[in-house]
Amino acid sequence: MKCPKCDSNLREVKVKIQDADSPVISYQCAKCGYFDFEAKSINEAINEIKTKESTLAIKQKIIKLSHDRLGMYINRDIARSLNLKGGEDVYVSVPDKKCMVVNIKTN
Repeated sequence: MKCPKCDSNLREVKVKIQDADSPVISYQCAKCGYFDFEAKSINEAINEIKTKESTLAIKQKIIKLSHDRLGMYINRDIARSLNLKGGEDVYVSVPDKKCMVVNIKTN
């Protein structure tokens, strides 16, 4: 394979991408510094990284409000990032016995 900038030969080098387990194939030019990634391996690495990205998870305590009512405090950083204010309505759904989803509807 030839360098598109200086027409020198490109070396095939396996490189490690942060947060990706599989190496990515890079084509590098020693003469001018040009480099490019093999499309298949870079796309696999990007998909690996995307699947490893996780949602924010914070351990919270359930508190007892009164007789049959429970509550939960919302961390101020979460409230600020979601622009929540006291007294606002939210919609809670329970897709299964181990998950609770809170949806914030805006007008």
